[in-house]
Amino acid sequence: MARTQLYLVRHGEQDPASGHASDGGLSQLGREQADRLGRRLRTVPFSTIHHSPLARVAQTADIIAGHLPQVPRHDCDLVADRTPVPSAGQRGRYPGRWLDWLDGVPDEERDEDATALQAAVEHFGVTGDNDRHELLITHNFVIGWFVRHMLEAPVWRWIGLNQDNCAITIVQ
Repeated sequence: MARTQLYLVRHGEQDPASGHASDGGLSQLGREQADRLGRRLRTVPFSTIHHSPLARVAQTADIIAGHLPQVPRHDCDLVADRTPVPSAGQRGRYPGRWLDWLDGVPDEERDEDATALQAAVEHFGVTGDNDRHELLITHNFVIGWFVRHMLEAPVWRWIGLNQDNCAITIVQ
């Protein structure tokens, strides 16, 4: 049976001078993290590099892609920065201690009931006739959602899963 391996990578460290601005690029450390990661991944037979369109992620992908010159890459809205938030009818599935924080998630990051993230899992989590390795360069909460899904954990458990910058999480 063919296998699909998803390499989930969080972007490199963002330049602290940009705060959390969506157009903020990488710090010097973030560029070094991405370069080290690219060297580490250079022997993996990736099919494609999919990355969030935000600047810090695109810059991370640029650096990593320099070590994977034959691998096509593209901006991918499926791995854009999203925060799963429960709809009014689903709030009971989340511990009460998280609800105030979730209510404060900015509108542009909200993914009500993780509809978009679930679509990403369904899109990337398919198998075909051949083994496939996909590199997804994305954000902490997106990776947390994929891992929560793979572990069949409660819907809110993505909250406690935190990846360092340029860390690799591999799911199959």
